[in-house]
Amino acid sequence: MKTIVGLSFNNSDRLQYFYTNNLNLKKGLTVIADTDEGLKFGKVMTDMHPIDSKNLKVKLHKIIRIATTQDYQNDKKNKKDAAGALKHCKRLIKEYDLDMNIIECYYTHDRQQLIFKFLSNSRVDFRDLARDLAAVYHTRIELRQIGVRDKSKMVGGIGLCGQKLCCARYLNDFDSVSINMAKNQDLALNPSKINGLCGRLLCCLKYEDETYTECRKRCPKVGQNIKTKEIEGQVISVDVLKGKYKVETSRGIEEVQVGSTE
Repeated sequence: MKTIVGLSFNNSDRLQYFYTNNLNLKKGLTVIADTDEGLKFGKVMTDMHPIDSKNLKVKLHKIIRIATTQDYQNDKKNKKDAAGALKHCKRLIKEYDLDMNIIECYYTHDRQQLIFKFLSNSRVDFRDLARDLAAVYHTRIELRQIGVRDKSKMVGGIGLCGQKLCCARYLNDFDSVSINMAKNQDLALNPSKINGLCGRLLCCLKYEDETYTECRKRCPKVGQNIKTKEIEGQVISVDVLKGKYKVETSRGIEEVQVGSTE
């Protein structure tokens, strides 16, 4: 049995969970954590929780240590220097006339890497740009191309539901979402209704798709002819979640509950 805590980086609402590494941690403490992108300075946002690592579906990293005053000062310097590097990089992009939009720039806490994340509609040859940046900042430069969904995950915002974006709050990976999921849920295929702030199909279409699929198995299809002892006609509409459908008969339109005529 191990213990985990949720950390926030750069005052983001998004929490990432880490093993406590036998450290006694409390809400509000700042720590240095090992992440996929190197060492980061974060803040503890939850109490410690015991968990069986066998039940975890994702790999968790661990917290290295509780942050010191020097770590705090280093983090402030890293952010200040990264802001300057971002401006410099944008100037070089204009100079080289590259088709890329820098979204974020940051140092790992130990300054072993300077990471730039950018959007682009095509593949970019940034070798000259990377060489110039390395010559100025004397550290490993990483230019990472991201997608529009990744941008929304980083920037955040409010979704159609009125809540903060799922990707910015808790989603670790982006599931494949198809237009068939919207059709399966009888949603109007209007981009303003089924697309998120990123311009892609809403991630939440995935959440209910399995439920709708199971419910549809119990319901007839629109246009299907129904003939039982009680009713005969053609299905004209289906309410999947309520398990009801309407049938046009010689007596008029009748509403039927799934299973009631079997």
